[in-house]
Amino acid sequence: MLLIMGTVRLPEGSLDRALPAMERMVMASRAEDGCFTYAYGLDLIDRTLIHVVERWRDRDALKAHGTSAHMAEWRAAGAELGLHDRDIKLYEADDGTPL
Repeated sequence: MLLIMGTVRLPEGSLDRALPAMERMVMASRAEDGCFTYAYGLDLIDRTLIHVVERWRDRDALKAHGTSAHMAEWRAAGAELGLHDRDIKLYEADDGTPL
């Protein structure tokens, strides 16, 4: 299993414009084969900081996600919105079975 965690930053005052594009991308990503978790969370203190959490079955599922039409749309929207300070990390994890 792959775990992706990190943050991305919105320009001040752009949250309302960004929300519809983020929602479309997250919903489409959650529907993908191999996606276990896909979430964007707004930081409670810093309203320009978005926390990213993803869990994928394997690298093939993640690769398909990266080349999907909705991710191409999201990258274009992110550039238009001025997203910046992207800090996303990929981790290999076990299957998530509790100890």
